[in-house]
Amino acid sequence: MQQPYLIQFDQIGSAVEGYIATTQYAEKLPFQVKRVFWTYNIPAGVVRGNHANKATQEVLVAVQGAIRVEAEWGKGQQVFLLNSPAIGLYIPPLCWTRLSFQDGAMAVCLTSTDFSEEDYIRDYQEFQTHVTKAFK
Repeated sequence: MQQPYLIQFDQIGSAVEGYIATTQYAEKLPFQVKRVFWTYNIPAGVVRGNHANKATQEVLVAVQGAIRVEAEWGKGQQVFLLNSPAIGLYIPPLCWTRLSFQDGAMAVCLTSTDFSEEDYIRDYQEFQTHVTKAFK
């Protein structure tokens, strides 16, 4: 079972002209992207995520503002602060996440699968059962 980790994307540009961050070089991503979605206008105090996926891998990028990500997987847990559009967080399958968005923050998420409700684990106790089975 994998654990989450940060990915540094290539940046092109300068402080004078601005920057472009790119995933042009596929080796930066640990999977082929099937779906892209973005999250924005999250009200203060709302926690997003609160789920894990059975098979889907994700890379989450705070393209604006900052996002605090609490990640928990079978062998540990860690808090990540995403506050640069040039850094993504790889989220493996069976990783429970809780996302807290700074006011005005916006996220883009790249995923390895198309959306399927059956892939989601939305109950924390069910997540713990899946993780326990994965380590047997």
